[in-house]
Amino acid sequence: MKHDSEPSDAISEPAAEPARSGASSEVLREPGIPFAEFVTIIAMIMALNAMAIDVMLPALPAIGDALNIIEENNRQLILLSYLVGFGGAQLFFGPVTDAFGRRHILVGGLALYSLASVAAIFAMDLDTLLIARVLQGIGCAAARVSALSVVRDCYTGRRMGKVMSLVMMVFMAVPVVAPSVGQAVLLIAGWHWIFALLLLSGFAMMVWSALRMPETLAHEKRRPMVLKTITSAYLTALTTRVSLGYMVGTAFIFGGLFSFLAMSQQIFVDIFGLGTLFPIVFAAIAITMAVASFTNAQLVEAIGMRRLSHGAAVIYTALGFVVWLLPSLGLENFWLFLVLTTAIMTSFGFLGANFNAMAMEPLGAIAGTASSVIGTISTLGGAILGYVMGQLFDGTTQPLGLAFSVYGLCAIGCILYAERGRMFHALHDQPPHG
Repeated sequence: MKHDSEPSDAISEPAAEPARSGASSEVLREPGIPFAEFVTIIAMIMALNAMAIDVMLPALPAIGDALNIIEENNRQLILLSYLVGFGGAQLFFGPVTDAFGRRHILVGGLALYSLASVAAIFAMDLDTLLIARVLQGIGCAAARVSALSVVRDCYTGRRMGKVMSLVMMVFMAVPVVAPSVGQAVLLIAGWHWIFALLLLSGFAMMVWSALRMPETLAHEKRRPMVLKTITSAYLTALTTRVSLGYMVGTAFIFGGLFSFLAMSQQIFVDIFGLGTLFPIVFAAIAITMAVASFTNAQLVEAIGMRRLSHGAAVIYTALGFVVWLLPSLGLENFWLFLVLTTAIMTSFGFLGANFNAMAMEPLGAIAGTASSVIGTISTLGGAILGYVMGQLFDGTTQPLGLAFSVYGLCAIGCILYAERGRMFHALHDQPPHG
């Protein structure tokens, strides 16, 4: 069997390791395009989601002033509305992709993302902008479900974990540049032009996907849009212990991430007075997330998803408690806060891809529905959790530390549920044999 580190022009011989101990191997479908292009398309589609959030951060004060948003914490609605559309709509698109295939839903979702960006460009009031953001999130949800389903069509086990890590590496590179791009746009034009950038990105990915991404779900594997079938698939996703534990755990981890996104502009600009340097600091933190994700991709086949992610969850939680304690101890300062949050975001690089892969692993037969359920619970749940903590912002970093620590503890509880009280073992993700 060819090792993943060897160069390849196509996805060849993906490991078909069993989802559970004793399960039979499944035949996976190759997409038939070069491996690098395949990963890049998936990664850039996923990156549209990150861009729709992070490029907004420097523009929140300008949008708030233009649309007369009086309460500063209500600016977070511009982020939340997108996440609500993105998280909630995934539940619908899962069965649709399992019934009609991946490609058409992918291209259609990117088209909706682009059209919603047009609506946001011409928004003259907050309500119109929020509706456009919800629609933008719905379009990206269709693309995200389809993209992850394509990955599951082609990979399983630790190899899927490695592919997802490579995808997440590109996905996490977007926050490195997105706030700086948003800041640059604001220096030469109004905030409406940020949505023009999103329009261009969405349209480019729509054309690329339409021209190059083949269908990966064979007709004989498609599941009809029958209520009983859909309900059964949802119940399977929600009652499979490993999947449920890790998808809810992902929601809590995302709750900490979205809390950071919601409060980051206020913390770095209002508390620490960084001003236009905020995008640079944000980029530095995002770089560590991308490096961690790349490192995870190199280590996951040798060490295992569980050992890497469980250790990262413990670090994430412990450092969150330190951030929470600092203001009470009179130790709240920029450099200490930066070091701690950078370390927490680095640990996130070992959590997102692995948690998602482990949640998807037992559900290959219903990959589309599984992807939608996991995406809905993790994203919508994380958005709500992030919004709750974001509304607690009180001019200190303490609410963010509370988010990291409490949500991290909850995520560890989800791991213990999924693994029946055990951590750091590799019972379900044995390395492939070749």
